[in-house]
Amino acid sequence: MAATPDPLPAVLLAVPAVILACRAGASLVRRFGQPAVIGEIATGILLGPSLLGWLWPASQAWLFPSSVIPFTGMLGNIGLLAFMFLVGLELDLGALRGHSRTAFGVSGASIALPLALGVPLALGLYAGYAPDGVGRLPFVLFVAVSVSVTAFPVLARILTDRGMYATPTGALAMACAAVDDVAAWCLLAVVVAVTTSSSAMGAVLTAALTVGFVVLMLKVVRPLLARIVARATGVGSGAGSGSGSGSGSGHRDGILLAVLFSGLCLAALATDRIGIHALFGAFLFGVVTPRGNPEVARSAGRLRAVTVPLLLPLFFVHTGLKTDLALLAADPVQWLWAGAVLAVAVCGKWGGAALAARATGRPWPQAMTLGALMNCRGLTELVVLNIGLELGVIGPKLFTMLVLMALVTTAITGPAVDRLERRRRKVEFPQLTVVPDAQPEPQQGREQVRERERAPQQVPQLTRT
Repeated sequence: MAATPDPLPAVLLAVPAVILACRAGASLVRRFGQPAVIGEIATGILLGPSLLGWLWPASQAWLFPSSVIPFTGMLGNIGLLAFMFLVGLELDLGALRGHSRTAFGVSGASIALPLALGVPLALGLYAGYAPDGVGRLPFVLFVAVSVSVTAFPVLARILTDRGMYATPTGALAMACAAVDDVAAWCLLAVVVAVTTSSSAMGAVLTAALTVGFVVLMLKVVRPLLARIVARATGVGSGAGSGSGSGSGSGHRDGILLAVLFSGLCLAALATDRIGIHALFGAFLFGVVTPRGNPEVARSAGRLRAVTVPLLLPLFFVHTGLKTDLALLAADPVQWLWAGAVLAVAVCGKWGGAALAARATGRPWPQAMTLGALMNCRGLTELVVLNIGLELGVIGPKLFTMLVLMALVTTAITGPAVDRLERRRRKVEFPQLTVVPDAQPEPQQGREQVRERERAPQQVPQLTRT
C-alpha cells in the first residue's frame, strides 16, 4: 500500500502564494480608491477556474492540488471566525444615540425591500438554479436574504478612507449598518435552521436552542468574561494596566489573547452543534466581550494583525476556487439572470435605504449617499454565500452570479459616494469666485514690482455666486 504524500510542502507553497497575490491585488485597487477587499476578492477569482484554471490548468492544479484545499480552507475558516469575532467586538450599538429613528427606519426598509424583490426573483430562479432536493422555501429565503446584506466592516473602511467616519452622514451610516448587520445575521440563522432541520419541530427546536444560547451569552458569559478580563488585566488588584510593563504586561496580554481566542472557538462550536453555523457563535462572543478596555483592544489588534493580512486571503481564494465564470459564459441567458440579480440587489438596497432616509426627514443628497453606502456588501456577502453553498441551498452557477453581484456592488460604492458628495457640496456650498478689484492698478515701475513681490501676499476676497 502506497504511503499518502505529505501535504505540508504543498501547503507551505500555496499559503505564501495566496497571501502575496492578495496583498498585490489589494495594493493595486487601492490606487483607484477602492477598498482592499475588492482586490482580494478579485485575486481569489483570478486564481480560480475563471482565469488561471482556464488559461493554465496545470499551473492551478500544481499550486492548489486537491490534497491542499482542505487545509487552506480550514485556515481560511479559522481566520473568518476570528474576523467575525472582531466584527462583533466593533459593533457599537451606542452609535444609535440620536439616530435611532432613522437608523431603524433605514435598516428596516433596506432589508424589507430587497427581501420583497428577492422573493419573485428566487421563484424565477428556482426551476433552473436550485440544486436537486432543495425545497422551494429554503431556496427562496436564502436568495432573498443574500440580496439584503450590508458589509459593516467594509463600510467602515470606505468611510474612513474618505474622511466621512465622523461626519453626520458617516455616523448615521454606521448606525444603520449596525442594525442591518444584526438583523441580517438573525435572518440567516432562520434560513440555516429551516434548511438543516428535517421537520418543522426540528426548526422550532433549533430556534429555541438559539434563543437559549443568546440568553446564556448575555446573562452568564458577558459578566463572567468581564471578571476574567478584569483579573487578567490586573484591574482591582492594585496592579493597574499601567503599573506593569515589559514581561509582566506581555504575560497578561498573552493570557487575555488566549482567553479571547479560546472563547470565540468554543462559542463557534456551540452554535455549530445547535445547527446555525459556527460563525454566529464567534460573532456573538465578540458582541458580549467587554469594550473600553485597553488590554482587550490591544489583544484584538494582535488578533487582527494575523487574521486580516494572513488568514482571510485564504478564505478569498477558497471562494474564488468555487467561482467559475465559464459556467455563465456559455449561455447569454445566464448573464441575463446575473443582471437581474444585480438589479434587484441594487434597487432594493439602495432604493429602500434612500427612500426611508428621505421619509424620516433627511435631504435627498444625504439620503442618496446613505443608500449608496448601504448597498455595499463585500466580505459579509461572501460569508453568506459560502454558507449557502456549503449547505447545498444554492449551486455553483447561482453562487458565481451572487459573487459577481457582491463584487460589483462593493466596487461601485466608493465612486458613487464620491460623486454624490461632490453634488451635495455644490448644492450646499455654491462655488466661490474671486471678486475683481473695482479699479485696475496703475502701471508700476520695476522697483515697485519687486517690492510688491517681496511683501506678504494678500488673500483675495471671496464671495458666493
